[in-house]
Amino acid sequence: MPIPEDVTGEEIDKDVKQELQSLPKTLAEDVAKNLVMVARLIDEDPEGAYGYSKVALRLASRVAAVREAGGFAAYANQKYSEALAEFRAARRMTGGVELWPVMADCERGLGRPEKALDMAGAAEVHKLDKAGQVEMRLVAAGARRDMDQIDAAIVTLQSPELASHSVQPWTARLRYAYADALLAADRTSEAREWFAKAVEADRDGSTDASDRLAELDGVEFVDALVEDDEDSADTVNHVNTVDDVDDLDDVDVDDSDDVDDVDAGSEVVEDKDKDKDKSKDVDYKD
Repeated sequence: MPIPEDVTGEEIDKDVKQELQSLPKTLAEDVAKNLVMVARLIDEDPEGAYGYSKVALRLASRVAAVREAGGFAAYANQKYSEALAEFRAARRMTGGVELWPVMADCERGLGRPEKALDMAGAAEVHKLDKAGQVEMRLVAAGARRDMDQIDAAIVTLQSPELASHSVQPWTARLRYAYADALLAADRTSEAREWFAKAVEADRDGSTDASDRLAELDGVEFVDALVEDDEDSADTVNHVNTVDDVDDLDDVDVDDSDDVDDVDAGSEVVEDKDKDKDKSKDVDYKD
């Protein structure tokens, strides 16, 4: 797959670069460039990222960072079985537990929420850092919801991290998941409160909490582009109507025969409707 000229391979994390030092220099550079492309495309173009990950895997399948990148690319494309296999391989190579939450989420993707819950209770969870433990809590709550255990999902998400007023990288997603679970339990008022809190913490727009909050408030957004298109269409129609009237002025009318056919008793109906100003308010639903 083609590599853009601006990609040098030097953009990769220093730890990954260190792993690649076990490879011949030219090969290491090629692998690094493909890993950069995986990271660059995985959010906007998952299929493209997946393609570059396959190239990297073909070149250096014995490098843990490559297997991990392949796992995340497969995960982004909902290829959960393949992702799980790559994550397991990476974990065997490193002995770390960082991938434990996403491995559990792959089990959910494969329709095995019970397995995900088993992993949430495993000893590996205690070895995770704070961010990893929050991720594991989110996965476990998701597994509970997969099993239609909404109340259990709500309890799972209740934690010191949820109650904390400080904003961490995981705060918005944790509050959002809690609000969504409350809404699923028909606790609408509480759900609205937590969607609002999620909006406060979501500084980079990682969730659609603002849209969910507006939906609960009954606010309907109008697409400005659609309105512009309609206004343009109205303008065109108006111009065409004026042109048609001008064309009628240029037509020669033969009075000799046609005028006699007109009923002299026909009445002209005057339009009594008057235009009224209309105020536009935000549409609220009950």
